[in-house]
Amino acid sequence: MEKNGQTRKQINLEDNSLAMLLFGEAGENIKRFEKKLGVAIDTRGALVTVSGDAQKAALTERLILELYALLKKGYQFHPNDLDYAIKMLSSEKDAHLSDIFMDTVLVSFKKKSVAPKGVAQKRYIEAIRKFDIVFGIGPAGTGKTYLAMAMAVAGLMNKEVDRIILTRPAVEAGEKLGFLPGDIVAKVDPYLRPLYDALHDMMDLERAQKLMERGAIEVAPLAFMRGRTLNDSFVVLDEAQNTTLEQMKMFLTRLGFGSKAVITGDVTQVDLPLAKPSGLVEAQKILQGIAGIEMVFFSEIDVVRHPLVTEVIKAFEKTESRRRNKDV
Repeated sequence: MEKNGQTRKQINLEDNSLAMLLFGEAGENIKRFEKKLGVAIDTRGALVTVSGDAQKAALTERLILELYALLKKGYQFHPNDLDYAIKMLSSEKDAHLSDIFMDTVLVSFKKKSVAPKGVAQKRYIEAIRKFDIVFGIGPAGTGKTYLAMAMAVAGLMNKEVDRIILTRPAVEAGEKLGFLPGDIVAKVDPYLRPLYDALHDMMDLERAQKLMERGAIEVAPLAFMRGRTLNDSFVVLDEAQNTTLEQMKMFLTRLGFGSKAVITGDVTQVDLPLAKPSGLVEAQKILQGIAGIEMVFFSEIDVVRHPLVTEVIKAFEKTESRRRNKDV
């Protein structure tokens, strides 16, 4: 029934136990939908009635049916998945939650499934499967590095590659490496710490340590890649916006037979001196259109961290845009 742009939709979910799972404890998920989508939702057993603006009600109906379909397939969603689902279906008319959430990349030692949480992430992992060189470019919090590492760990576990190499440029952001205590390993270790953290989230510490001792997993600064040929390897270059053009060329020409390279970075967070162009920015122009190389771009819509991270990114982008317009 529709009147003055308002509508009332009824959805019969049939399975009462699955419906209760979908509604959440004390209907917390239903309250979340009402707040996020601006509709009124009434539940009686497995019968759901959605009232409100016609477009919002249609989106809510689609969301409920797609989440219910996921539950029928055995998917167990985290509360944050609901927010990702709303964001995804709001921005992508052709998106289907089952195609995305059910595409498990890796099950970690904590029995946690690593899977895409949005259309861009799905496109990204499909690109990594298909192409040997993939660039993941976009803001922090979009899962670029985490998903690349999950794909690398899965590749090693499935014997698709013989080793994983994780690397980052050690850029001096405000501190001089020479003034830090310790040898070169101790000096660069803080730059590599985020890679260790992500690795240990997917693999127990003892196993990761053994693989590193055997050389099956290597975490090293970018400078250590010079002069090497990397065969049968899955190589992840993180924070690539802080490479120089020469470093980017050096890295890309290390790739040997049977290897994949994933390069991730955020071109809005370059820490290089102003006179030095970013290797990632330049690579976007130079390598565009080369067969076998794929570039996947993320935006603030794809952020999968705390909702405020999206707002912070938007606020900074507005300020930077105004500044650029002033300079023109």
